[in-house]
Amino acid sequence: MAGGSWSHRIARVFVRPLVGSRLTPNHLTTLRLLSGLAACAGFAVGTRACDLWAGGIWILSALLDRADGELARLGKTSSAWGHAYDYACDVAVNGLFFFAIGIGLRDGPLGHWTIAMGAAAGIGVSLASVWSEHLERARDDGTKAYEGFGGFDFDDVMYLFAPVAWLGWLFPLLIGAAIGGPIFAVVTAYRLNRSISRVAKKATGREEPVSPD
Repeated sequence: MAGGSWSHRIARVFVRPLVGSRLTPNHLTTLRLLSGLAACAGFAVGTRACDLWAGGIWILSALLDRADGELARLGKTSSAWGHAYDYACDVAVNGLFFFAIGIGLRDGPLGHWTIAMGAAAGIGVSLASVWSEHLERARDDGTKAYEGFGGFDFDDVMYLFAPVAWLGWLFPLLIGAAIGGPIFAVVTAYRLNRSISRVAKKATGREEPVSPD
């Protein structure tokens, strides 16, 4: 979509008045990190009230995740360090989300097994995120590891975690993530390995026709 995804466009509207102010993209990234950690802490408590509050804070954190990048682009203040900081915060917060809901569901039907499930999901999602970044660098053509559709980025699914919490559906989400997270990581690792091999063959003049990922 021209101009970015819907979430980027919405964030752009809010940060445009901040261009040229003392508020920098790194400030917004820090707020994203703190709000994300606060949301995870709320989910880890496991009560209905905390899930409701944590869902709202999670939405704010997700919006800030878009806002810092948009402010950097509009203000032409993008930097390698800022990108690395933003990326590290994203990986940490998104991975901790699953660990947190696993802790919060410890008094449910699966008992403390949900903590292990949350850890498996969080580690899988985090590894997939790191390897996706390496995959995009290996391709070096500006394409994303996982493309979105209809004006939505692949990682916009994170916004859905708030309504899932409000509806009381965190338990099925955890089960799906505990299975899907590690699979997602394995698939991404496989694609990364193929891309690295392809680049190596091209560099040595031994490139062979391959089907697209």
